[in-house]
Amino acid sequence: MNLLALDTSMGACSAAVLRTGAPARRLYVLQAEMARGHAEALMPMVEEVLAEAEIDARDLDLIAATVGPGSFTGVRIAIAAARGLALVTKAKLYGTDSLTVMARAARLAGLEPKGPFAVAVDARRDMLYLGLYDETGSKLEGPLLIAPGDAAGLLPATLRVAVGNGAQILCDAAATRGRKLETELPSLQPSAAALAEIALESGETSETVRPLYLRPPDAKPQAPALERR
Repeated sequence: MNLLALDTSMGACSAAVLRTGAPARRLYVLQAEMARGHAEALMPMVEEVLAEAEIDARDLDLIAATVGPGSFTGVRIAIAAARGLALVTKAKLYGTDSLTVMARAARLAGLEPKGPFAVAVDARRDMLYLGLYDETGSKLEGPLLIAPGDAAGLLPATLRVAVGNGAQILCDAAATRGRKLETELPSLQPSAAALAEIALESGETSETVRPLYLRPPDAKPQAPALERR
């Protein structure tokens, strides 16, 4: 199988090709941290990683994308690219949430929790994106858009570790409830490499992938002139 994975949902842009045929499984990855510019960076990354893997886009069997939560604009970039490539190549599609991808990325980065752990991302406006996972990275709950205090109240009694750039916020909220948590990997981002592994293990495909938005957009259409009078 030839699998292409794309992520532009948060503070990084990444593309990965996973080849599982003989003689051995091979993973090719490009990733760069960036606050903006994902749209300009993604397709050159795709071209480069396909060239490194020595395959043509028409040889792809599956294209995976993170579907959110994350940046409104960023989430749409990977999804649009995945849909467009699937239309041209006839590859199947797969999508999963960015927090689950971060949980796998944490494990790939060496996290070895003794029990469940939390992925917490600062969603701004005193809110967190929260996902809860067991020690293997399997989802227990989420993704949620939730206030830090409410998030602290959801944590399993055996949870001791939080990762992501919202981990310290979660830890501070837990401390007000007498809970002590450790923070790990504060710079953790979703990664196409982690997404590729999840997509391969899942074995699931879909006809399309859609954004997962947990909050309404900041921009709202203006009311008609008569309504504003």
